[in-house]
Amino acid sequence: MKAKVWAALLAVYLVWGSTYLMIRFVVETLPPFLSAGLRFLVSGAILLAWRRLAGDAAPTLRQWRSAAVVGIMLLLGGNGLVCWAEQTVPSGVAALIIGAVPMFLVIADALRPNGVRPTLRVLVGLVIGFMGIYLLVGPSVFADGMPLNMSGVAALLLASLLWALGSIYSKTADLPKTALMTTGAEMLAGGFALLLVSVLSENWQLFSIAQVSTDSWLALAYLIGFGSMVGFASYAWLLQNAPIPLVATYAYVNPLVAVFLGNWFAQEPLTPRILSASAIIIGAIIFMNSSQLSRAKPAADRGASK
Repeated sequence: MKAKVWAALLAVYLVWGSTYLMIRFVVETLPPFLSAGLRFLVSGAILLAWRRLAGDAAPTLRQWRSAAVVGIMLLLGGNGLVCWAEQTVPSGVAALIIGAVPMFLVIADALRPNGVRPTLRVLVGLVIGFMGIYLLVGPSVFADGMPLNMSGVAALLLASLLWALGSIYSKTADLPKTALMTTGAEMLAGGFALLLVSVLSENWQLFSIAQVSTDSWLALAYLIGFGSMVGFASYAWLLQNAPIPLVATYAYVNPLVAVFLGNWFAQEPLTPRILSASAIIIGAIIFMNSSQLSRAKPAADRGASK
């Protein structure tokens, strides 16, 4: 069992950490919202069919509504904005900003009715973490010759907030009983929403399917087969078979995997600024979670971007 746990954990580390780089390759020649919509529509349909054949009950109308709300927030608002932002922001930087989602979760949880108020230790961690984000995306004095596109950065921060809000909502929403059926329903609803936004907002006059590169198609296939299917299946299995604090470590490891993969395979810069910001942001999240392991539940921030 121990070997299976670590194999599944390694899959989540590497697969979800690599999705940021794959998104970068996809949006080089595919429109961001179209590519994300195709990814989650196909993944959601496969997951739903699989779980129905395995005997899971079909979602009720109320569960479909809840899944649609969560899917729109997490996949349209979260993943869709990540895809849009990665047209101008390096994938490693995007992963670091999205890696700060646990900080936004703390804020969203504190502001909701009957939410959990943060302790002093958590507040200190929040301040440190946002200092790390400021170092990463702040004024040009920190830029190391790599100024960032502020529209892309703003989209990533909004994506983090929407992911946190959707995750908090999902805690009390009426959703299917099994994690994979819930994930499939959310993917299908989010995929439809992404395609609708693509139709309404993306410039179809300039798009030609003949111009889509082989790299983009292969990266999209990877995101469907590995990012959505293998990653979520491994994650759902870990939730049932591994200690929650151990599973939660994916939130610390994924951004680092993304930063180094972006540097190795896409020649994205790996500057002292990025390394320092990585250490501060990830260290702050570990510091916050170490005082409240009972709240460090990955179900609250299940992988989006992933």
